[in-house]
Formats: sequence, structure tokens, C-alpha cells
Amino acid sequence: MKISVVGTGYVGLVTGTCLAETGNDVVCIDIDKEKVEKMQNGEVPIYEPHLDVIFERNIKANRLKFSTSLEEGLEHGDIIFLALPTPEDEDGSADLKYILGVADDIGKLIKEYKVIVDKSTVPVGTSDKVKEAIAKNAKVEFDVVSNPEFLREGFAVDDFLKPERIVVGASSERATKLMEKLYKPFVRSGNPIIVMDERSAELTKYAANSFLATKITFMNEIANFCELVGADVDKVRIGMGTDSRIGKRFLFPGIGYGGSCFPKDVKALHKSGKDENYQFKILDAVIDVNAKQKTAIIPKIKTYFNGDLKGKKFAIWGLAFKPETDDIREAPALYIIDELLAAGAEVVAFDPEAMPNVKRKLGDSISFADSMYDTLDGADALVICTEWSIFRTPNFNKVKDLLKNPVIFDGRNLYDVNDMIDLGFYYNSIGRKSS
Repeated sequence: MKISVVGTGYVGLVTGTCLAETGNDVVCIDIDKEKVEKMQNGEVPIYEPHLDVIFERNIKANRLKFSTSLEEGLEHGDIIFLALPTPEDEDGSADLKYILGVADDIGKLIKEYKVIVDKSTVPVGTSDKVKEAIAKNAKVEFDVVSNPEFLREGFAVDDFLKPERIVVGASSERATKLMEKLYKPFVRSGNPIIVMDERSAELTKYAANSFLATKITFMNEIANFCELVGADVDKVRIGMGTDSRIGKRFLFPGIGYGGSCFPKDVKALHKSGKDENYQFKILDAVIDVNAKQKTAIIPKIKTYFNGDLKGKKFAIWGLAFKPETDDIREAPALYIIDELLAAGAEVVAFDPEAMPNVKRKLGDSISFADSMYDTLDGADALVICTEWSIFRTPNFNKVKDLLKNPVIFDGRNLYDVNDMIDLGFYYNSIGRKSS
């Protein structure tokens, strides 16, 4: 099939590349000329495991192409995916200006029937707005479909190629058949293509992400309470997770969720509720607790250093909001760094992938190291913010030798408390006893 994808951000590039991988002829459209030229030369603009391999393979096979021309994309594709940003507006709602702007242009340019697919995460009712924007100028038939993505950063390629489910919101039988034909190669193992109305599809994505964010936040609340009463959150987590009604996933406590999806989607659903005079009281709590959790480790640091961080040097391991990505949007590490700098501390950081993005954001307000161990030399303490695999089994003797004090504040609970005590560290984590 001939496919066009408008927008080559995280969702658009993964979508276009993976659709090309199953033999489709794909053109990806972006207004950023420099970015398009780099992709045409085989350069992947984002870090996502395994994406580079299929990206290169499909460019060589001439199944994956790039252009700055929306008109070219519309002429090429039978199905047009809109994978455009929906940034958080000042009031917490999703800003639809990019999607509706492109929809307006599509109406002026389409010359034959097309299926226009909302791939971006959008509020309930967006498909109607896209239809209206296109219909103002369109002189041919078209259909608008809602097809939310369920891609986890760090696992996006696998999630797309082997989806647990595909949700298609469509009221047109013609459009539904085309979408089912497109996705048939991805569900050969029997996982479902779930067809529903457009509004239900739009809400499904927000509901799923908000539920997962709630699950994480609840566990963080339990972890905070464990510290007050002397319980061990790891034991509580295991005891809860073996209940099949609860499940073991998303029960790991830490310093809050971040990234491009959960913070934005929870706030957007919360704002959508307000627009309908409905108050999502659970989401009120989720937003509030998560905001506080991102810097929950700061009072622990201040207590250890008797409230005076001025002149202290802190090593930071991990800057991305999660491992296996270079995404720093709403990353807890950035909030912790801000608090440390405000208290007069010095920060030296290392992350396997996210340092270029943080350098662009923070400039020279912090230092960056070439390796995880280089951050430690003369540091008063180590603060762990992202659970990259390379941080899980460090040379603890080397860590101890390099640090000025054998002190670790672990926002991701990477290590066993008793092991750290035996090694001679002061070790403070989330929801567990400190050494």
C-alpha cells in the first residue's frame, strides 16, 4: 500500500519506518528541511533501540522516502497519517494548532479519496474538528480515522511490529477495510484490531495512559508511607503484584513519571473533564503527587547535609526520563538538578544518550562527564535518576574510592539495601530503610 506520514517526530518516524518494513511504500513529510536532508542521508534524528537498522534497510530498499512537500505526500499516499505534535497548552489542554493547520491545507490539496488518520494523541472530538477543517475546502470524498499509538519509548519498534492491540476509530466501512488491510500483517499471532467509533478511540489512549500514571503514582504514595512506618516497599510491591487483578507491572516506586506522554496526557484528560464540567478527582491527586515526587529525594539530601548544600558537588547518573531513550521531557533529573543548583550546589552529570539534549537545555550551568565514573571524582554524593542498565552493577569499590563520601541517593531503587550497608555506603532510596 502507499502510505504518507505527516510529521517525523517520535511517533511519525517509528510509524513510517515500521510500515515500510512490512512492504508498504512510505513517504514521510516534515517542514524541517535540514531534518529531512539528514534522514534522506540515512541519519536517524532520534534515539530508539533497533530503529536505525530497519530505517537504513528500508531506505536502501526504496520503500522509505522523505520530503518537505505536503502536496507530494498527498499525491503519493492512499492513507495519510497525521503524526503531529500536540503540546501542552498553558491551561493543560492539548494544543491542536499543528493538526488543524495541516488539516486545512489537506482540504485545499487533495484531488481524490483519501483516508486521513489521526495518529497523534488528541482529545475527544478532534476527529470531528479535523473533518470540519478538511471539508471547508475539499472537493472530493475523504474519511477521517482515529488510530491512537501505544508505543513505549525504548520498545517502540517492537510495540509497533508486535502490537498487543490496534485501536481503530472509524465510522466509514470503506476506511475501516483499508485500515484492517494495512494492519493485517501485524496481528498474525491473533492479537485484535479493535474497531470502535472515533470518540471512543480518542478516549482509549488518554484513559490507558492516565490509568498507568495512576498506578505508578499510587505505588509512590505507598513507598512514601513505607518510609514513615518502617515497611519495605519492595516486599509490599511483590505481595501486591502477585494478585492477578493488580499485576506486577508499573508498581516500581521512584521519583515520578516523566516523558512526552504521561504528564501531557493526564493533564489533557483532566482539562477535558473540566471542559465538560466534570472533575477527575483521581487525576487531581495524580498530578499533585507526581509533581512532588520528582523532587522527593531533595529533602533527604538536605537532611543528610544538615540543610547546607552550598559548595557541595553532586554526581548525577541518568538524565533521560527513562532508560533506552534520549527524551528529557519532564524528566525528574532536571527538577532535581534545578533544586540542587538553587541551593548552591555543583552538578556533574552522565547519561548514555540524553546529554546532548540536556546541554541544549541547561547550557553550562552543569558539567557533563565522559563516563559514569568520571562524575564521581571528588563528589560529595551520587544521585541516581534513571535506571540505565549500566548503572545496575557498577564497580562499588571504584565508586567508593572516587566519591569524597560513600553516599548514594537512589531515586530508582537499583541496589539491595543490605548489600550497600555491607559495602560501607550511606544509601538512601525510595520506600525502604536507609543505611
